[in-house]
Amino acid sequence: MSVADPMQDDRPRLRDRIYAWRTGLLRSDGFQRWAARTPIAARVARKDGEALFDLVAGFLHSQVLMAFVALDLADHLSDRPRSVEALSLRVGVAPDRLRVLCQAASALGLMQRTSDGRYGLGRLGAALPGIPGLAQMIRHHDVLYRDMADPVAFFRDAPATELAAFWPYVFGASGKIDPEVAATYSQLMADSQTLVAQEALGAMDLGGVTRLLDVGGGTGAFLAAVGRAYPDLALHLFDLPQVIAPATQRFNDAGFAHRVTITGGSFRTDTLPAGADAISLIRVLYDHSDDTVRMLLAKAHAALPAGGRIIISEPMSGGAHPNRAGDAYFGLYCLAMGTGRARSAAEISGHLQAAGFVDIATPKTGRPFITSVVQARKA
Repeated sequence: MSVADPMQDDRPRLRDRIYAWRTGLLRSDGFQRWAARTPIAARVARKDGEALFDLVAGFLHSQVLMAFVALDLADHLSDRPRSVEALSLRVGVAPDRLRVLCQAASALGLMQRTSDGRYGLGRLGAALPGIPGLAQMIRHHDVLYRDMADPVAFFRDAPATELAAFWPYVFGASGKIDPEVAATYSQLMADSQTLVAQEALGAMDLGGVTRLLDVGGGTGAFLAAVGRAYPDLALHLFDLPQVIAPATQRFNDAGFAHRVTITGGSFRTDTLPAGADAISLIRVLYDHSDDTVRMLLAKAHAALPAGGRIIISEPMSGGAHPNRAGDAYFGLYCLAMGTGRARSAAEISGHLQAAGFVDIATPKTGRPFITSVVQARKA
C-alpha cells in the first residue's frame, strides 16, 4: 500500500482549487437557497438532505432492527398480521411503546401496516429468517455498538474494545481460550459462514481439485457446503483444537465424515498439513495483521504442490472506490477487533504475488457486500 507524502497537501494544484471552489459553493447558504428554488437542483438537494438525515438516523434504524430480532417479531407475525395489543401480550412490551416500534419497523420495510390497523411482515422482515446466520449476527452487534458509543475516542485513542475480547483467537491465544467463549464465537462463525459459502462457491472454481484444505475453517460450515456441492472431493479441516470440536458431528450429520480429515493446530505455530491440491482461506486474512498474512500465505505456498490453488474469500475494502459494506462496515469492525483489517482485492493479490503465487484472478461474486473472492495458483 502506497503512503501519501503529507507535504504534498501544501502544494497548490488546479484540481485542488476546483475542489475548493465546489466545496465552498455547496456549503454556501446562498447557493442552498437558490438550489431549493430551482426544480432540478431542488431534487438533488432534497435527495442529499434525505441521505444526510438517513446517516443521522442510522443508529436508531439499527436499533429498530435489533429490537425486531430480539423480540422475535418475525416469528410472531409469521402466520398473520396482529394488532399491537395482541403483539404486546406476546412480547411483553407496553402497547403504546410497541406501537412506536411497529411504526418504525414498517417505515424501514421490516413490517407493514394493514388497512385494518394491524401489523404484518414487510418484505425485509419476512426474508430475514431465511438468510442463514443473519439474525445471529444482528444480535451479536450489541458488542460493536457499545464499542462505537464514543466514535471520536474510538478513532483517536484506540481504546480496549469488547469485540477484541469476543474474538481472542486472532491474537494467537490458541491455548488460552475458554471453551465456552470458543463455543460462542464458533457458533456465530458457523451461522454466518453458510451464507458466505453460498456466495463463494458460486464464484470459485474447484474443478479438477481432489483434496481441499480449509485453513481456519472453524466448525466446518464451509467445508460442509463444499462437500455437498462436490461429492467426490476429499476434505481437510485445520483450525484450533478448541474450535473444531463440533466439526465431527457436523460431518457425520452431512453423511460424508469418511471424506473428511480434521487436524487441530494453529497456523501461527504449526506447519500446514500437506497433501491438498487446493487451500481455502474463508474470512481468515482480514482478522490478522500484514505480518501474519504474509506468514500464512508463505505456509500455504509451501504446503501446496506445483499447480496447486489457493482460494481466498472474505469482505474486501480499502480500494480506490470505497464501498459501504467493505469500508463503512467491515473496515470499522476490523478496527474494533484490535487486529487485522479488511483489504482490497488488489492488496490481497499483491500479498499472493509476493508469496510466489501466479495466475491471480478476482472472479465476481453475486453479493460482494457479503464476500469477494481472490484465487491464484502455485507455479
